[in-house]
Amino acid sequence: MLDFDELRELAADVRVFVDIAEDKAEALRAVIAAYDVVLAIFPSQEGMGLHVIKGKEILDRIASSRTSTMYSHTAIAVPDLQHAQALKLLTAPVEQRIAA
Repeated sequence: MLDFDELRELAADVRVFVDIAEDKAEALRAVIAAYDVVLAIFPSQEGMGLHVIKGKEILDRIASSRTSTMYSHTAIAVPDLQHAQALKLLTAPVEQRIAA
């Protein structure tokens, strides 16, 4: 079950980390590399939209097996779904970016 308050707090922590970094793009890449699952959160008509930046396979495995698995996760706040999709593409491994 997702805790939206936790996701907002995680996104705020990530924002502070990126804001104080000299190289913001590298800081964002480091955050994404450091976690098993990274969710983009953004405002939507329903309140909060979610988009998986990294870790879809882990989430699919958990959903299909109905068991709990330990994994690290964080969230990154973006303005909208299009920014979330772009962030996913830009931070994907080179092989996935070429295939897209």
